[in-house]
Amino acid sequence: MPKIISIKKAKYIDDYKIYLKFNDGKENILDFRNFILKSQHPNIQKYKDKNLFKNFNLEFGEIEWNDYDLAFPVYDLYKGIIL
Repeated sequence: MPKIISIKKAKYIDDYKIYLKFNDGKENILDFRNFILKSQHPNIQKYKDKNLFKNFNLEFGEIEWNDYDLAFPVYDLYKGIIL
Protein backbone atom coordinates (compact mmCIF):
# COMPACT_ATOMS: atom_id res chain seq x y z
CA MET A 1 0.00 0.00 0.00
CA PRO A 2 1.33 3.50 -0.83
CA LYS A 3 2.33 5.67 2.12
CA ILE A 4 -0.28 8.25 1.17
CA ILE A 5 -3.67 7.05 -0.02
CA SER A 6 -5.35 9.23 -2.62
CA ILE A 7 -8.35 8.99 -4.91
CA LYS A 8 -7.45 8.62 -8.58
CA LYS A 9 -10.95 8.39 -10.01
CA ALA A 10 -14.43 9.32 -8.78
CA LYS A 11 -17.64 8.72 -10.71
CA TYR A 12 -21.25 9.36 -9.79
CA ILE A 13 -23.25 6.12 -10.01
CA ASP A 14 -26.83 6.98 -8.96
CA ASP A 15 -28.88 8.21 -6.02
CA TYR A 16 -26.14 9.05 -3.47
CA LYS A 17 -23.59 6.47 -4.63
CA ILE A 18 -20.11 7.28 -5.89
CA TYR A 19 -17.50 4.92 -7.32
CA LEU A 20 -13.98 5.62 -6.06
CA LYS A 21 -10.68 4.18 -7.28
CA PHE A 22 -7.63 4.73 -5.11
CA ASN A 23 -3.96 5.03 -6.03
CA ASP A 24 -3.25 1.48 -4.86
CA GLY A 25 -5.94 0.05 -7.16
CA LYS A 26 -8.59 -0.50 -4.48
CA GLU A 27 -12.13 0.31 -5.62
CA ASN A 28 -15.18 1.18 -3.51
CA ILE A 29 -18.73 2.17 -4.24
CA LEU A 30 -19.84 4.30 -1.33
CA ASP A 31 -23.41 5.20 -0.50
CA PHE A 32 -23.63 8.64 1.12
CA ARG A 33 -27.43 8.46 1.44
CA ASN A 34 -27.72 7.92 5.21
CA PHE A 35 -25.13 10.59 5.95
CA ILE A 36 -26.81 13.19 3.75
CA LEU A 37 -30.43 12.41 4.67
CA LYS A 38 -29.86 12.10 8.43
CA SER A 39 -27.74 15.22 8.85
CA GLN A 40 -29.37 18.22 10.49
CA HIS A 41 -26.61 20.61 9.45
CA PRO A 42 -27.86 23.07 6.78
CA ASN A 43 -24.55 22.92 4.87
CA ILE A 44 -25.02 19.19 4.47
CA GLN A 45 -28.81 19.21 4.04
CA LYS A 46 -28.49 21.18 0.81
CA TYR A 47 -26.80 18.11 -0.74
CA LYS A 48 -30.15 16.31 -0.57
CA ASP A 49 -30.50 17.99 -3.93
CA LYS A 50 -28.95 15.29 -6.10
CA ASN A 51 -27.88 17.84 -8.70
CA LEU A 52 -25.67 19.47 -6.05
CA PHE A 53 -24.52 16.12 -4.69
CA LYS A 54 -23.36 14.77 -8.02
CA ASN A 55 -21.46 17.98 -8.77
CA PHE A 56 -18.27 17.01 -6.90
CA ASN A 57 -14.63 17.49 -7.85
CA LEU A 58 -11.49 15.46 -7.44
CA GLU A 59 -8.83 17.78 -6.03
CA PHE A 60 -5.39 16.75 -4.81
CA GLY A 61 -6.51 13.14 -4.45
CA GLU A 62 -9.61 14.03 -2.45
CA ILE A 63 -13.28 14.21 -3.34
CA GLU A 64 -14.89 17.52 -2.45
CA TRP A 65 -17.96 19.59 -3.13
CA ASN A 66 -18.14 23.35 -3.73
CA ASP A 67 -14.59 24.31 -2.74
CA TYR A 68 -14.50 21.97 0.29
CA ASP A 69 -17.97 22.94 1.54
CA LEU A 70 -18.34 19.16 1.95
CA ALA A 71 -15.42 16.73 2.12
CA PHE A 72 -14.48 13.46 3.79
CA PRO A 73 -11.16 12.07 5.02
CA VAL A 74 -9.68 9.94 2.24
CA TYR A 75 -8.67 7.15 4.60
CA ASP A 76 -12.26 6.86 5.88
CA LEU A 77 -13.51 6.59 2.30
CA TYR A 78 -10.83 3.99 1.63
CA LYS A 79 -12.13 1.95 4.57
CA GLY A 80 -15.76 2.52 3.49
CA ILE A 81 -16.62 4.72 6.48
CA ILE A 82 -18.83 7.76 6.06
CA LEU A 83 -19.29 9.71 9.29
